[in-house]
Amino acid sequence: MNNFFDLLFSADFPFLRNALLAGLLASVLFGTIGSVVTVQRIASLAGAVSHAVLGGIGLALYLSVTGLIPGLPPIAGALVFAVLAALIIGFVSLRAKQRKDTAINAIWAIGMSLGVLFMAKTPGYTDPAAWLFGNILLITNRDLILLAILAIIVLFLARRFYAQIEAASFDEEFARVRGVNLEAVFLILLAVTAVAIVLLQTFVGIVMVIAMLTLPAGCSGVFSRSLGGMMVLSCIFSAAFSVCGVAAGWIFNLPVGAMTVIIAGAVFLGIAALKAMRRI
Repeated sequence: MNNFFDLLFSADFPFLRNALLAGLLASVLFGTIGSVVTVQRIASLAGAVSHAVLGGIGLALYLSVTGLIPGLPPIAGALVFAVLAALIIGFVSLRAKQRKDTAINAIWAIGMSLGVLFMAKTPGYTDPAAWLFGNILLITNRDLILLAILAIIVLFLARRFYAQIEAASFDEEFARVRGVNLEAVFLILLAVTAVAIVLLQTFVGIVMVIAMLTLPAGCSGVFSRSLGGMMVLSCIFSAAFSVCGVAAGWIFNLPVGAMTVIIAGAVFLGIAALKAMRRI
């Protein structure tokens, strides 16, 4: 462990330091957004958007490689598909009165299928899995800046619209009486979540995104009595899981993302077990 912290501040291992900073910045997003999607019961949205963006990645690769739009970056297609997927889920849920989980599962399957089709038509071999799983140890300084900007935006929105988000999450009837536009809050929440998922997925991968949007919030929900307290505690849990995951992954020469999820899952199950024992 001492060797890990020595290397962390060594000029020869900047990628290790970047991975830790990325984990801490991502914790702000995981804790804040994860708390909201958990209380809104749309945590499965993370999985749907994470897989639906494959359609945007496949389309961007096809347009770029075939020369229709030269130099089009895959992340551009991913962002477009992510926001579209989130908004479609929102409009179907609100206007068509469909269950959110039905719309989410449909977008999940359609997005992935479109991605596979576009990649199959793209000249040269393209492995879909290569675009779905990131590596936190490959984080660059530019990536850190993007994460920091997104974290600031999310914190600003959470602070600015906290009352509306809280009312929409816990008492929709009261929110309507107070004049809160529940549909607008819901759609904005989905769009911001979609953008965050795309950036986080690019850096840390699907599994870690889905897990870290739910497990820290699940842990903090046991101890919190308000949405604000849940957000703060979720950020703390997420930061602790990220630091432990990076350290354990480096020390034991194992995938950092997988170690982070295992640690978070173990803590969550431990808290759930203790809570269940107290009720017996």
